[in-house]
Amino acid sequence: MKNSTDPPEKLPEEAFLVSLLSLPGMGPARLERLLEKRSPSEVWEALRSENSRETAEIAKVNADLARRWIAEAGRADVAGCWKGHCEDGVRVIRRGGERYPWRLSQDSEAPSALFAKGSLEFLRRPAVTIVGTRTCTRYGAEVAFELGQAAAERGIVVISGLAAGIDAAAHSGALEVEGAPVVGVVGSGLDRVYPKSNRALWKRVGERGLMLSEAPLGSAPERWRFPARNRIMAALADVCVVVESHSEGGSLTTAVEAAKRGRVVMAVPGHIRSPSSAGTNRLIADGCGVICEIDDLFTVIDIATEALPVATRRDSATAADTASETPETEVDEQAAKLLAAFEWMPATLETLAERTSSTLGEVAGLLERLIAEGKIVQRGLWYERRSLY
Repeated sequence: MKNSTDPPEKLPEEAFLVSLLSLPGMGPARLERLLEKRSPSEVWEALRSENSRETAEIAKVNADLARRWIAEAGRADVAGCWKGHCEDGVRVIRRGGERYPWRLSQDSEAPSALFAKGSLEFLRRPAVTIVGTRTCTRYGAEVAFELGQAAAERGIVVISGLAAGIDAAAHSGALEVEGAPVVGVVGSGLDRVYPKSNRALWKRVGERGLMLSEAPLGSAPERWRFPARNRIMAALADVCVVVESHSEGGSLTTAVEAAKRGRVVMAVPGHIRSPSSAGTNRLIADGCGVICEIDDLFTVIDIATEALPVATRRDSATAADTASETPETEVDEQAAKLLAAFEWMPATLETLAERTSSTLGEVAGLLERLIAEGKIVQRGLWYERRSLY
């Protein structure tokens, strides 16, 4: 590609983010290190002038990759790449901007930029992420379809990774509902359909809902992108449901990421002899919520969103900013109440919220504090008291 003739000041910072993310092997963590003390445009100009050793030290990559970045930056067309995204209708949403999803805005691993097609307003509604194995059984596909359809009928946003199997079944069910709010979060550029068998589904979700990616146009579905994608799906939803999963797999990663963020994790039980249910049955054994019937999802959604109208839910995004306004004595009393709720037995987030008549968000915040103080420990989805005080 030829060098851009447009001076850097005529291009927005988002344009340089696009080009940075287009560099080979530029993952979220590496980009964050590069952006720690510089703006995207400053990082880009530095890549065009700095030596590979300094770049490698900042990004914590090997010298060969740093040299590739410098070489690519030297011949890349920033303006042309930016123009291509604009012409294709792909919005580049920079972290910290007004359009950045509020659920992600408070996340410790929030992407520096998101690439979006469709209505961002869907991200302000109650949402459920439905995931599972690509090699699902007929039972799993039917349950995922029914969950997606039922959620959409109630105006709940259905999020999936648009993978084959459970993800596709959940979105197919949601799309049976006219005007269904659906969001697809993918591990490639929005122009690189993966798997190709889901091309029609990608198109339907893009036309009726919202498509999101952390990767710019043209990015291939590389293996490392999918675990990174899973954290976004976990953060965007109020509840994460795993319908079927083998003992290892991306859906379990999504469940772990959801639990880390204080989201409710639920699983659909399956036959104990079915490999496709080994992971979900283990999640249930570890204490996550169980979906025995479709309505179980709506009960948990109501709890997780505190049954608030959609218009008021944005307030919860600033909970961390107002936490300091709570008197310390009140926080201590809440922590003591939570410790007493353990009754010296391991408990899940949902159990503790029920015992203390608190919201899941309040309990999650207190748990983080008590873990930091060494008073409780977390083992999977279970929490255990470790102190008398």
